[in-house]
Amino acid sequence: MDYDEIPRNDDERSTLLGFLEWQRETLARKCADLTPDQLRTRSAEPSTLSLLGLVRHMADVERGWFRRTLAGEDVGDRYSTDTDPDGDFDNVDTADADEAFAGWHEECGRADEIISRRSLDATGRQRSGREVSMRWILNHMIEEYSRHNGHADLIRERIDGATGY
Repeated sequence: MDYDEIPRNDDERSTLLGFLEWQRETLARKCADLTPDQLRTRSAEPSTLSLLGLVRHMADVERGWFRRTLAGEDVGDRYSTDTDPDGDFDNVDTADADEAFAGWHEECGRADEIISRRSLDATGRQRSGREVSMRWILNHMIEEYSRHNGHADLIRERIDGATGY
């Protein structure tokens, strides 16, 4: 989706979903045409951020907010655990890039299925027990992707000088 394709005068749902899709595609564009080793490149010490880590992180975030919180599924994270809460970012040195992208796409697809069956007013429960609406989750996801796409911008520029997208 091109930025100009995001709805400008549509309803709230279409606008939120347009921005979410654009943010997802932005992360994909930041990672395009790079080797697995380039995707593993860390931003700057002591940070463990890498493009591959961001993709893995967003797979866990999609899974957590849409499947666990909104749909009430009993699923853990793909890459992080209670004993390794930053596993999505930290454990990329030997991680399979194709698997990470497939997992992220799978979680986005499952999220889209869940979203399609619910209204913006539908609610789910966070691990803390706090009730949260799908509207809030969509806004949060746009914010989460926006923040991490800023990180991705800097990491990509460090790797090969590419800017924009």
